Order: sequence, then structure tokens, then C-alpha cells
Amino acid sequence: MDSTQDRRPNADTAGDRGAAGEDAEQFWERHYRTRRAWDAHVNPLLAATVAPLRPGAALDLGCGAGGDAIWLAQRGWHVTAVDISATAVERVRERARDLGVADRVTTEQHDLARSFPADQFDLVSAQYFHTPFPLLRAQVLRTAARALRPGGLLLIVDHGSTAPWSWNQDPDIHYPTPTEIAAELDLDPAHWSVLRAEAPRRRATGPAGESATVIDNVLLVQLTAG
Repeated sequence: MDSTQDRRPNADTAGDRGAAGEDAEQFWERHYRTRRAWDAHVNPLLAATVAPLRPGAALDLGCGAGGDAIWLAQRGWHVTAVDISATAVERVRERARDLGVADRVTTEQHDLARSFPADQFDLVSAQYFHTPFPLLRAQVLRTAARALRPGGLLLIVDHGSTAPWSWNQDPDIHYPTPTEIAAELDLDPAHWSVLRAEAPRRRATGPAGESATVIDNVLLVQLTAG
């Protein structure tokens, strides 16, 4: 099963933009309450990026069902997993305990537009960090970049194409390129370096088992000076 099913589903599998009068927290809480308790896999671009790194402290933005957070913890990382959904963070906490990595997983409930973890990190992962609700995403990601320790990495992986199973089939939709995302972050090049800005293709599997080639927009940024 394609790992993107574990992430924020508005670009792939949400099915709606929320019930009438529903806010972001209620929407995501409903989403995780109505899905299977454990249906999570590591996102492949995160796995490929992290494989050669020495484990340190990681922050998983919008941890969802926890596939990335658990995978990182199993490889020695100390992970702070955050999500707007209380159900999501509780399930990640339970899964970490079941798998014997509870000492390496800290879960926190955050609406990242209003609050943010206080620590510093060697890795911040934003995998398909999308929502059908208004969000100052660039502002959140700039805050994430400022949470890095010198030498730390911010990995942003976004959808770069519309999958056949996506709720949004607008043919005119524009997916910001990695270069456009970097420009939105407006990080001082004296302190941050762009290590990767690419749009690779891969085969993905949808919620009903269908398969398609999709594009991911990948931006990897490093804090080079404090």
C-alpha cells in the first residue's frame, strides 16, 4: 500500500472538505476516529533521505497515523510527533508503547497555526502537510526551519500531481514547485541551504488498490549556521 495513505488525505483520500460548520480540529478528529487504529507506513522519500543519517531528534509535523514517527523511532531517532487530532496522537503513543519504542516517541497535540513544539531538532519532516482548511503553511514551515539545530534538515514532500483517487480533480489546480515553495519560505541563504529541489515520479497505490504514476515535489533545506 502506498505510504501517502498515511498522511494528510485532502490531496488523496479525504473524500470531502469537511461537514458544514466543522473546523479543522473536528475534521481531523473525525477522520482518525473513523479509520482503522493502525494503518501506517513510512513515506518512501523520508526513508530514503534519512537512511544515511545518524539518528538524532526529529519532529514529525502532522504525524497522522504515525507511520513515519514509528519508523524513525525504530531506527534510533527520538521523535516528537504532533497532530491537531487528539485521537491521532493517542494512537501513535499507544503504538509506540506496543512496539517497545515509547521511550523514543513524544506525542503532542498542536494546531500548528497557533502553537509549536518548543524543542530544537536535527530533522523536521513535513510529509504531504496539506489541509482543506485555511492555513498559513509557509509561516508554519518557516517556524519549523527555525526549530532546526545547526546542520539540521527540513524535508518537505508535497503532492506534485493529481492522483486518480484524489477528491480534487480540478484540471487547473497548480501544485507549487519545490522552487516556489523555497521562495515562499524566504529563508536567508546565509543561514539555510537548499540541498534538494526536485519533482521525482513514482508508482502509488490508492485506497481501493488502484495504481498510478504520481509526482512528488521534494524540498530539502539545511540550516548551515545558527
